[in-house]
Amino acid sequence: MSNDKKIKAVAFGEILWDVFENEKKIGGAPLNVAMRMKSLGCEVSMISGVGNDEDGRAILHEVEKLDIDTNTISQSETYPTGLVKVTLDKNGSATYDIHYPSAWDKIEMNDYAQKLVSNADVLIYGSLVCRDEVSGKSLESLLQNQVYKVFDVNLRKPHYSYEILEKLMLAASFVKFNDDEILEISAALQSPFTSLEENIHFIAAKTNTPSICVTKGKHGAVLLWEGALYENTGYAVKVVDTVGAGDSFLASLITCLLTGNTPQKAIDFACAVGALVAASPGANPNISLAEIEKMMVRE
Repeated sequence: MSNDKKIKAVAFGEILWDVFENEKKIGGAPLNVAMRMKSLGCEVSMISGVGNDEDGRAILHEVEKLDIDTNTISQSETYPTGLVKVTLDKNGSATYDIHYPSAWDKIEMNDYAQKLVSNADVLIYGSLVCRDEVSGKSLESLLQNQVYKVFDVNLRKPHYSYEILEKLMLAASFVKFNDDEILEISAALQSPFTSLEENIHFIAAKTNTPSICVTKGKHGAVLLWEGALYENTGYAVKVVDTVGAGDSFLASLITCLLTGNTPQKAIDFACAVGALVAASPGANPNISLAEIEKMMVRE
C-alpha cells in the first residue's frame, strides 16, 4: 500500500471495553477504525468520552501509547466508561450487550473538536453513538463541516431508528454496510430490489451517496466507487472471532482510497486485513504489512 500522503483522520463515537468471557479488550467501532488507521500511517484523533474511573483511565493510557490525540476524549464525573458484554457463538460470531448510559453517550461539543474536524481529511462516524440525544446532537454539528465523511453503519438493536440512519447517510460521502444491514435498511426505505448490487445503487441514488461498500463476511466485499463496482471474494481463514474485523476493513479501505490506490487494490488490501483480524482474538491485533501482502497473493 502506497502512503505518500499523510491522512488526517478524526473518529467520533464510542470507546469502551469489550468484555469477553475471560478477559476484556479496548474497543468501540470508531476507536477500532482509528487504531487501524494509525497503524497504517495516518494522523488520527478521537472524539469521545470515558468515565473518570479506573476503566476510563486505562483506555486513555492505551490510546495515548498509540499516539492517537486524546485531547477531545472527555472524562465524565457522572457517567461510567462504556462496557459491552460480548458473546461468541461456535463460529466466532459476536452478539453484544451494550451498557447504557455510558460516558460516550454524553459527548459534548467544543471549539477544539470543531476545529479538529474542519482541518481533517476525513471524519469517521457510526450510528450507535446517536442512541443518545447528547452525542447525536454533537455529531450533527460536526457533520456541518466540509470534510470527507465516512459513515460506518453498525446496527445494534434496539439502538437505532431508520429516520436517523437516513439522515446519517444523507450527510455522508461514503457509507459502509454489511450485507444484512444494507438489505434491512433498503427494505425500510421501500426498495423494490432484492439483489445486493441493485440495493447498492438504490441506496446511492436515494441518499445521494457517491461511494458505498458492503462487506459479506467470509465472501469478501463489494465497493461502488466513481460509478463502477469492484469486488473481492474473500480470503479463507480459520475464524477466531469477528469482533473488529469490519472496523479494520473500513480503516484499511479508506486509507488506501484516500492515498491514491486503485479501488481494486484498496478492496483487496482491506479484505486481507479484515480476514487477518477475524483469524486473531480481539478487535485490534497487531498485523504486519508482510502478513497482509502474503494474504493477498493467496489463490
